[in-house]
Amino acid sequence: MNDESNRPAYLSVHDIHAYYGESYIVQGVSFNIHEGEILALLGRNGAGKTSTLRTIARLADPELTKGEIWLDHQSLHDKKAYEAARAGVGLVPEDRRIIQGLTVEENLKLAQIAPPMGWSVDRIFELFPRLGERRKQEGTTLSGGEQQMLAIGRALARDLKLLLLDEPFEGLAPVIVQEIEKTLLEIKDLGITTIIVEQNAVAALKLSDRAVILETGTVVFDGSASEVLENAALREEYLAI
Repeated sequence: MNDESNRPAYLSVHDIHAYYGESYIVQGVSFNIHEGEILALLGRNGAGKTSTLRTIARLADPELTKGEIWLDHQSLHDKKAYEAARAGVGLVPEDRRIIQGLTVEENLKLAQIAPPMGWSVDRIFELFPRLGERRKQEGTTLSGGEQQMLAIGRALARDLKLLLLDEPFEGLAPVIVQEIEKTLLEIKDLGITTIIVEQNAVAALKLSDRAVILETGTVVFDGSASEVLENAALREEYLAI
């Protein structure tokens, strides 16, 4: 039998500390993810979930002051955001950042790097047929669910290794959530590693292999997603569900 604990980590986040100005937001967060896993990063509002995602993506805010981040044997902690993106990190923010005035197809092509290393536009349309049907439509006029698909597709347009999703299900109808969940499992089958920050904790946990729960910028749980689903006391204490 294979011992999961002996598998090398694909993403290693070790003792990261990060600040917004003088506000100490991420206070020594550590966790590991294996290649192809989906991890639910959970916690109450203000726990530091989005800040942790942004730190991994190496955005300027919050500022990383200590700690190490390694992805596929490459260091991220000494990188800028554009360098982390080139290393395979794709962040889909809560507001999706669809570029106004550009069509669906243009939003995707703009995300591609030269020489092309990520998914082709046609391959993204195979994954998201709705986007293919609307390829000439302005991206900002899509429905919320379609914009979420476009934002994920734009991340795939690069040579993606790590997909970071911030509130991917927010404001979406249950049928659209199910469609995006199905797509994320297809992406997982392709070996792409994913971290999901989501207030709909149950939906995120059902989709995930593992869960990390944050409270005031620190890790209070790191284990299997099924353990959180099965432990009502744990969910009530840290997630209020």
